[in-house]
Amino acid sequence: MTRTTARLSAALLTTALVAVAAPASAHVGVSSTDAAQEGFGKAVFRVPNESDTATTTKVVVTLPAGTPFAFVSAGAKPGWSVDVVKAPLDSPTTVGDFELTEAVSTITWTADGDGIPVGQFDEFAISGGPFPKADSISFDAQQTYSDGEVVDWDQEQTGDEEPEHPAPVLTLAAPTGGDHHGAAAQEDVADDRSDLGTWLGGGALVVAAAALVVALRQNRRRA
Repeated sequence: MTRTTARLSAALLTTALVAVAAPASAHVGVSSTDAAQEGFGKAVFRVPNESDTATTTKVVVTLPAGTPFAFVSAGAKPGWSVDVVKAPLDSPTTVGDFELTEAVSTITWTADGDGIPVGQFDEFAISGGPFPKADSISFDAQQTYSDGEVVDWDQEQTGDEEPEHPAPVLTLAAPTGGDHHGAAAQEDVADDRSDLGTWLGGGALVVAAAALVVALRQNRRRA
């Protein structure tokens, strides 16, 4: 193999690797470190800017209507305004221990300035639950650019071939067996405070008893 042929082969290999890796890394994705089935957690959406000339000025995340969340809050971001919209459910739905007639349907982040620059990405977070009892949950995302282009990330992958604009899919961990939201969390805190109070009270009695012994000894010596 000549030096020119070797260089050409290396260039072609590099181009092929970039072509394979680029689409996957450019998709809107979602991940979490604590989202578990039937539990509460934080989900982070990573939004890359795929345009060569325009900035990303708006990001809309649509929550699945079939598995609504009882509680959802949107992460605040400097330089972005956030709008949370609720919608009525077709029928009352039980989610965990909660009976819902409405639920958060969309969360929209709108840039106050230029938004996400060309060649960069940003992250947008939500927190809530309970998550459904499923291996994963799919969201829809919409990305708007400063030149008016709108990209919908909502295509479901049904085979081995990934669609052009796949919907963000969050993998959920196995159920932890505990609910750390609302009343349950307050009960845990109350129990912890009660245990701490008992421990401090017992410690105070021990200290007082020791001080009394020392005082009695000192009085005997003086006598």
